[in-house]
Amino acid sequence: MNFPAELKYTKDHEWVRVEGDEAVIGITDFAQRELGDIVFVDINTVGEEVAANEVFGTVEAVKTVSDLFMPVASSVLEVNDAIDSSPELVNTDPYGEGWIIRVKLNNVADVDALLSSEQYKSEINA
Repeated sequence: MNFPAELKYTKDHEWVRVEGDEAVIGITDFAQRELGDIVFVDINTVGEEVAANEVFGTVEAVKTVSDLFMPVASSVLEVNDAIDSSPELVNTDPYGEGWIIRVKLNNVADVDALLSSEQYKSEINA
């Protein structure tokens, strides 16, 4: 499994890539493997502020639906349009074309409290 060192991670299996005062968020390689074939991603929080650890959407796989949790307090700016027509991108390229949302961070420093790739690997026993 792949866990890029430049990203931050949550115990709920989201990853965060900070870009200035914005961030891109998706689910980890581990999460997409656990979920199986992803068939739909539902995000209805665009334009809203979402508190840390609150649900910002769901991801639906063939056998289950899983909530997506906001890693740090943020405002949802956009959803990745590509995953509307091709949700399988979350499976095939979770850290690239399969990203889920872009957010404006309320406080960039909050990201520092998230897990490093090494801490996340330890969390999932990888």
